Amino acid sequence: MRTSRRTIAVTTLVGALGLSVLNAPAAQAADTGITVSDIVINNGKPIVVGTSKVVEPALSFKVKLPAGYSTDDPFAYDAHPFLYRGSIKTAAETGNNYIQAGSYTCYEIDSKRTECEGNLYIDPHPSQEQVDSNSDATNWKVGVSLLLFKANGQLKASELETRSLTVPLKRAAKATTNASPEPVTKGKPITVTGKLTRANWGTKKYDGYGGRTVSLQFRAKGTDTYKTVKKATTSSTGSLKTTVTASVDGSYRWVYHGNSTTGATTSTADYIDVR
Repeated sequence: MRTSRRTIAVTTLVGALGLSVLNAPAAQAADTGITVSDIVINNGKPIVVGTSKVVEPALSFKVKLPAGYSTDDPFAYDAHPFLYRGSIKTAAETGNNYIQAGSYTCYEIDSKRTECEGNLYIDPHPSQEQVDSNSDATNWKVGVSLLLFKANGQLKASELETRSLTVPLKRAAKATTNASPEPVTKGKPITVTGKLTRANWGTKKYDGYGGRTVSLQFRAKGTDTYKTVKKATTSSTGSLKTTVTASVDGSYRWVYHGNSTTGATTSTADYIDVR
C-alpha cells in the first residue's frame, strides 16, 4: 500500500510558484533540482468546458527530489503541473491564460520520489479568467511549478518549466432531438428535428452552431446498438431537420462528433411508436 504524505489544495487563480517568484529576490529564481515526470492530464483526452459547470480533469505526475531533500519532509518543496497560454511567466503571474491544479495527493515511492494524483480546476464563471474567450479553445501548453524551501520556511529556489506536451481545450456542445408524429403508421414519413449549439465562452451562453454535419442514429426496440441512418447539415442557427420512413418501433438521436475546437455531443433519444 502506498503511504500518503500530503494533500495539496490550490484555491487561488494564481499559482503558488507565480506568487513566490514575483515576491522573491531574483537570485531565488534558480534551478531547484526537482524533476517532474510522467505527466498525464485528463487521461490524454481533450478537455471540454461549458458555460457554467466547473470542470476538474484528472491529473497525475511523479516528482523526484534533489540531494538534501526527502519525502519525509513534504513541506520543504512543492511541484505540480499547470496549463497556460502565451508567456509562462505572465500566465503564472497574473492568472490570465492559466489553468491551475485544483487538489492533489502525493504518495511516497521512496525517500526521493513521490507519485501524485488529483485534478486541474477550470471554472468558466464570468468572474474567472480561465476560459473567458472563444480563442481559448485551442491547444494549451503544459508548465510545471517548482519550489524549494529553507529550514526556516523561506523560499530557497523556484522555477517555471515548460513541457512539449499540449492539451486541447474545447467548447462544449449540446444537441436536441424530436421525432414526430407520435405514434406513426408503418411506411409513413417521420420528421426528425433538433438543434446543435455550443458554448460561447465570451457570453456564457450556448449559440446555434451552423454548417455542421450531424449523424441521425436509430436503435430498434429490443436492441442495444444505434446505427447511423442519415446525415444532415445544421442551418445557420444550428437547426436540424430530415425525414425517414417508419418501419419499426425505436429511438432516434442526433450525434455530433466534434472538431478541433468543439467537443462531441449526443442528444437524448426520442422514442417512436410505429403502428
